[in-house]
Amino acid sequence: MIYKYIGGKKLICGYTTGSCAAAAAGAAAQFLLSGKKPDAVKLEVPSGDTLLLNITDAGIFESSAQCAVIKDGGDDPDVTSGLKIFADVSRIESGIRIIGGEGVGIVTKPGLDRPVGDHAINTVPRKMIKKAVWDAAEKYGYSGGFLVKIFVPGGEETAKKTFNPKMGIEGGISIIGTTGIVEPMSERAVVETIRVGANMRKSSGDRVLVLSVGNYSESFLHENYPSLSEKCVMCSNFIGEAFDIGAAMGFDGIILIGHIGKLVKLGSGIMNTHSSYADGRMETLMACAALAGADSDIIKRLDSCITADAALDILRETNVFEKTLKILTDRIERYIDMRVRGSVKTGAVIFSFKNGLLLKTDNADKLIELSEV
Repeated sequence: MIYKYIGGKKLICGYTTGSCAAAAAGAAAQFLLSGKKPDAVKLEVPSGDTLLLNITDAGIFESSAQCAVIKDGGDDPDVTSGLKIFADVSRIESGIRIIGGEGVGIVTKPGLDRPVGDHAINTVPRKMIKKAVWDAAEKYGYSGGFLVKIFVPGGEETAKKTFNPKMGIEGGISIIGTTGIVEPMSERAVVETIRVGANMRKSSGDRVLVLSVGNYSESFLHENYPSLSEKCVMCSNFIGEAFDIGAAMGFDGIILIGHIGKLVKLGSGIMNTHSSYADGRMETLMACAALAGADSDIIKRLDSCITADAALDILRETNVFEKTLKILTDRIERYIDMRVRGSVKTGAVIFSFKNGLLLKTDNADKLIELSEV
């Protein structure tokens, strides 16, 4: 069992649907090749942790074996907790083919991790599944390939309680996870963690509070502003609270670095960017595009997008792309200034991995320069 201390509280981490699928697949491959029913398997996950996951519902058939792992979100509230994530593994001549079955959603709109028509088994879980079955093949001297089918009884009904239908994933849950573990995050604990981090930077003599939204932001900082990467405080979705903290602590300035997928919401004054609070991404871009002079056909196309990058691709085809971004930049600047009531200089740098640097507010460069001192 893995624990994290958040806000001084010891909380139990869970494991992702991707980890469950990989462990089930590895166990099923072992069962298929050895004929021995596994009770538990060890799984190394991208976070660097090693999980020991119990195996249930193991069965062997004429041409395949299957195993399941029960999803456990730990102390993080998760509607998928309790579901059994199954893997059915059979031999093929070569390679590894991964498909979805019952209860695994199908991608119906472009812009997600998988192409339209594919099952929503994301890239990192696919890598984990492949490694798990290859490890089994190596252990038992098998040189052929595998067909791995992931299925989740009850997944279709559970998915109705998630954002999958809105995001363009129909018929089931997603097999996801970039680290392999689920870290529990209570709102109070996250805000207190931001406060502690900001206080540390203030005590170190920093004049500007540098805020990052998450791992993408930190990677962008490391590549583009390496001198700031060690100074940043991660605020996750709690952007409004982070600005409140920075203003109250008396920083000379606050600079926010983040991905367009979340920070576009600031253009509508949404200061908690978690999807459970509000979306507003397309509505914000539609409003900015309309103010920039986009015609109704473009606005309608934006309304059908499910990611900010997909919307930007459409706007890039028009003559209002730059003006739309300028309007968005001005709106973001206005709302973050309103949040601190003008008590401190604020700025934002927004990027996407597909489109690179997208926008900077007026004070951003000055605040970055001051941060580097």
